[in-house]
Amino acid sequence: MLSQNHEYQSFEISEAVVPVPSLAHTEDALQAIGGTPTKFYGRYHDSMEMYAKACLVGEYLNAHSSWFSRCAEPMKVQPLGENGYALGIGRFGSFGYEVEPKIGLELLPPEDGIYRIHTIPIPGYYPPGYDVDYNASMRMIEDTANDAPTSINQITRVEWELDLVVDIHFPKFIQRLPKSLVQSTGDRLLNQIVRQVSKRLTRKVQQDFHHSLGIDFPVNQKKW
Repeated sequence: MLSQNHEYQSFEISEAVVPVPSLAHTEDALQAIGGTPTKFYGRYHDSMEMYAKACLVGEYLNAHSSWFSRCAEPMKVQPLGENGYALGIGRFGSFGYEVEPKIGLELLPPEDGIYRIHTIPIPGYYPPGYDVDYNASMRMIEDTANDAPTSINQITRVEWELDLVVDIHFPKFIQRLPKSLVQSTGDRLLNQIVRQVSKRLTRKVQQDFHHSLGIDFPVNQKKW
């Protein structure tokens, strides 16, 4: 499954973030961007547990227009058509260079039990110096859980995988730095962002889903 304010910006990545004014949207910075982009890639997978039958979980996932924007907060979300959303991730950066990534995502209807999410263009928006290729899939596995921390022993595990590629055209002053340093710092930052955003979003989706069914979802729930 993969914060806009100070709470979200800290996100335990303070070692990589330099609190300076953003350069990504200034004319001077855009003119200084060029050359071969630096590619950052990550493959991620995790799961979340829902205490209900798979059919109920599927109905909830299909009705994303009623929960996606709410669960994605404090990120800024703008609907794009029937299944798409423009998502503002927040402000991140390093070495005195910051970007505020904004991507379009389309949540496709399930096909053969697989839910897919991929990037789509945002009308009228041109990413300043970066490009994101987001491809995720989710599938449901229904099981029973005799030791579930609720009175309901039906559980559906939603397993997800994400392939994420980010290309960044850095300004010339970043290009002068050792490539290995830029690559390692960017990889670490990307992994931290994905891990912490997905953790927050997973928790809020779990809470929202169980609340919609009137089921208590334990705050300190752990995987078993």
